[in-house]
Amino acid sequence: MPLPKAPTKPATILVPVPAAAARLERTERIPQEPEARKPEVPAVRPSLATRLAVVESKPRTSGRKTRSTEAPKLFVLDTNVLLHDPTSPFRFEEHDIFLPMMTLEELDSHKKGMSEVARSARQVSRTLDSLVASCKTPIEEGIPLSALGNKDARGRMFFQTQAAEVTLPASLPVGKADNQILGVVRMLKERHSERDVVLVSKDINMRVKARVLGLPAEDYYNDKVLEDTDILYTGILSLPANFWDKNGKAMESWQHGGFTFYRITGPIVADLLVGQFVYLENGSTFYAQVREIRGKSAVLRVLRDYTHAKNAVWGVTARNREQSFALNLLMDPECDFVTLIGQAGTGKTLLALAAGLSQTLETKRFSEIIVTRATVPVGEDIGFLPGTEEEKMAPWMGALEDNLEVLNKTDDAAGEWGRAATNDLIRTRIRIKSLNFMRGRTFINKYLIIDEAQNLTPKQMKTLITRAGPGTKVVCLGNIAQIDTPYLTEGSSGLTYVVDRFKGWQHSGHITLQRGERSRLADHAAEIL
Repeated sequence: MPLPKAPTKPATILVPVPAAAARLERTERIPQEPEARKPEVPAVRPSLATRLAVVESKPRTSGRKTRSTEAPKLFVLDTNVLLHDPTSPFRFEEHDIFLPMMTLEELDSHKKGMSEVARSARQVSRTLDSLVASCKTPIEEGIPLSALGNKDARGRMFFQTQAAEVTLPASLPVGKADNQILGVVRMLKERHSERDVVLVSKDINMRVKARVLGLPAEDYYNDKVLEDTDILYTGILSLPANFWDKNGKAMESWQHGGFTFYRITGPIVADLLVGQFVYLENGSTFYAQVREIRGKSAVLRVLRDYTHAKNAVWGVTARNREQSFALNLLMDPECDFVTLIGQAGTGKTLLALAAGLSQTLETKRFSEIIVTRATVPVGEDIGFLPGTEEEKMAPWMGALEDNLEVLNKTDDAAGEWGRAATNDLIRTRIRIKSLNFMRGRTFINKYLIIDEAQNLTPKQMKTLITRAGPGTKVVCLGNIAQIDTPYLTEGSSGLTYVVDRFKGWQHSGHITLQRGERSRLADHAAEIL
């Protein structure tokens, strides 16, 4: 059997002593017979480039399918990517992952404490420990990412086992962690010119520095629902002006439970989603919600008009179309999950709180209202807060207090004493909870309001929503244009994430509130500032 062809650049395969390098250079210049070219056992340990090259030449046993037109990429992960999404190493499909030693050092420094960052760091450490323990081959050859059962991850994970032998510009301090990771990226790019080496980081400045040095860098896109939030699901669809002419003849209608239903067929059904609101304001006003889609037919339920005073909820009536749609969701016993997005002054908190009070104190559907929010300050933090959990959360609940004051003034006939008694009764049914103590809890027959949900990550949203037990309704409120959390954007916010994932589920609903109703000053400021 003929021997394999000798490498064309053997001097780059080893990182050797000068004598060994000279011997390899002479071997390359002097032609030899095929039988005389036998593999020589190196006297020095192979470099990382050698081991990666050997692994790439071997057939993968992890079920990986390498593209024929493009070699798999090698992604170098920054620490903030792992802390943002502990499962990120398994989100790169057939591509390989490289973890610099500085990334592991930074993970170790973040693992202490009870914060979300510390929990993520510990989760990543446990995952890496399981991966390393499952490896039966030398770690230098890479660890199959599918070893823990993640079938979609068909690449391998490599760890840095040698110091980076690349000199960065003198203007970059050597001791800084980011610069050491950049040095690793440059080293890999020089040693593996045949494949794409890309730095993945949530740090914008890190990506800018990488591109200045000529190194490819990307944001972590896996948890981004949308690149353009203008196409985010709004929950509302305007019907064409000729809707009744096209669908009137074959339409069926009936009444049940105090509501009127219509069954429609035709091409418009393909554009509908379960739970979506449709409207027609050409002549006669028609507001309805899609309740069911079967094949080419859909069932529409006519909505209750909450703009009328007779349908007021805790003294509050809707001032526009979207608010009426929102109250239909909030008061619907079949709807377990509601998301409301809108700019400041659109009435998100007021509507959610009014619906919660009505269903807690009047209809007794819920036992109490639980309000929570992400404690992210707009300016400087005010530091340590004394007192109980509710007292510590009180400074963050100014919006709740403002809306309670508005709702408590709706009944003028009650008098001052009556309003005071009502206020005391309301406060006995409202609990303010911190996000830090939500793990492991189960809420039964509760009305859970998650305010400022745009500042939560998808993982935090999952943690909160999965707390819901039987009879609990979860309402998420937020404005994705006002995100105060670092590393979160409009496309990667947990609120955007749940809106996209829950659309089309029959027990959920979403409304994007368009029109501000706070004051003409607030509306004008929101438009021009």
